[in-house]
Amino acid sequence: MVREYLLENVLLTDGAMGTYYSEITGDNVSKCEFANLKNPEVIEGIHKEYIDAGAKLIRTNTFAANSITLGVSKNEVKKIIQEGYKIARKVAENKDVFVGASIGPIPEPRFDDEEFDLYDEYIYIVDSFLEVGADIFVFETFSSLDYLKKVISYIRQRNSNAFILTQFSFTMDGFTRRGLSLESVLSGVKLLDVDAYGFNCGLGPMHLYKILKGINMCSSIVSALPNAGYPDIINERSVYVNNPDYFADMMVDIESLGVKIIGGCCGTTPKHISKIKEKLEFEGPSSFAVESVKIAEKKVNIEKTSAFSKKVSDGNFVIAVELDPPFGVDISGIIDGAKLCKEIGVDLITVADSPRALARVDSLMVATKIKREVGIDVLPHICCRDKNINAIRSGLLASHIEGTRNILAVTGDPISEEDRVSTKSVFNLNSFRLIELIEQMNKDVFQMDKIAIGGALNLNVTNKEAEIKRMDKKIEKGASFFLTQPIFDQEVIDYLINLKKDRKDAKILAGIMPLVSYRNAMFLHNEVPGILIPEECINKFNKDMTKEEGYEVGVEIAASIANKLKPYVDGFYFITPFNRVEVVKRVIDKIN
Repeated sequence: MVREYLLENVLLTDGAMGTYYSEITGDNVSKCEFANLKNPEVIEGIHKEYIDAGAKLIRTNTFAANSITLGVSKNEVKKIIQEGYKIARKVAENKDVFVGASIGPIPEPRFDDEEFDLYDEYIYIVDSFLEVGADIFVFETFSSLDYLKKVISYIRQRNSNAFILTQFSFTMDGFTRRGLSLESVLSGVKLLDVDAYGFNCGLGPMHLYKILKGINMCSSIVSALPNAGYPDIINERSVYVNNPDYFADMMVDIESLGVKIIGGCCGTTPKHISKIKEKLEFEGPSSFAVESVKIAEKKVNIEKTSAFSKKVSDGNFVIAVELDPPFGVDISGIIDGAKLCKEIGVDLITVADSPRALARVDSLMVATKIKREVGIDVLPHICCRDKNINAIRSGLLASHIEGTRNILAVTGDPISEEDRVSTKSVFNLNSFRLIELIEQMNKDVFQMDKIAIGGALNLNVTNKEAEIKRMDKKIEKGASFFLTQPIFDQEVIDYLINLKKDRKDAKILAGIMPLVSYRNAMFLHNEVPGILIPEECINKFNKDMTKEEGYEVGVEIAASIANKLKPYVDGFYFITPFNRVEVVKRVIDKIN
């Protein structure tokens, strides 16, 4: 039915459900999906208003109906979905109006140690719709193609005649929230067995119009459901401008590009849809001739790579030294340490990103200054705790301009309990998604001058096999080398040796941390997550040692561990005690 209709007509959809529900009820807190059970007459009324305004396709009030977003059981999700579909079906009955099953993206867990295969949840949602007869599926506001291919394939198995529309959300910079470019999305859509694809949310009509101008729609059914514009925040509410006439004018322009499905998203109302119908008059599809898009020829460049990345990928042994940025504005110590590292032949300076959630000078800023002033390769850490995806992208762009070509992607230590009242974690991403983001930027932005991506590897955990699975997942997403947590235990040494024998393709820099005193060893073992120091190492120190004696014992332990590992690993990653590079130098001098 929908396919036949689209052969001769432009399909007008409804507008926003969530923002319009908030507007007419004054409820800015509750998820509108709960109203399918608690306030169905309001949802029924909204559907009626959109149909009366001219919508030929209404979407069920189920966009956020999943157990993670709503925080309810799957059984409750099923009730919300099926009641939502029944409400829409009831309103559309005998009105020659299509009902689309609205499915939004399911939020993924934020931390690496959480499993986040959400396929079963999507299948449960699809099955809930299929049970009540849904045959039109609208996937909305997606930022990636993850899960879509498998879920769409499942729908085809259950109902080969179902009509499937997938819509993606872009921001004004031309990327999705997950960092995918328009080109990447369009390439991915070709691999999906869908009837139509398009764009919704994220953008106002003008910015979406500019994106759509770059697409050849000759053989595709494309949808466009932009927001009314960009909201203002008034009394903690997102308020959209009331602009039905302007919105409708822009949608006429969008339709003229060859778009076959048009409607609205956040901030739009029945008035917006009514104005679109009025101005298009729906006398048939536009006769606008779509011109093929000419893609500018790209210059052929020689792909560049950082000195460190080339050295490690060529199989040469490398040495990285970590220097912590200061808490204050005096960075002379870290610059002097970097200079000494360069003098002794260190390949790379790594700069931590506010470890243990204590604010230090920004790692990207310090790393670029070291690169510029000292002339040594740098590896700033980026953790996901303090920055949203916009800030991370911005920082990556700026650091690339400054010459940084290596990044260590880590999730980051959580904010401590006592600080959570005044300081909030962000965690838009976890390390997997951060690696994925950087790799996507390598394809879309950096291209011939890519960033080498590193990942963290903690072999001090009990379940080492799970950690190796995480390493494999990071490799799959784009990581090319790994830095381990400091290694002290013989069991971990043996495990890493065997791992490298079996996995020669995984480039691993073994973490070496010289201890400097009994107190230092006890603190690290008892208070720093991810570091385990065996009792035999701690017993080599005593409380009465002089500073120099403590240094000597720590150097001997570190050198002994390094010598055991050197034949099997690709390099060393020295975690410098208190930025005292001279201690690392002494260890290096004792390594065979």
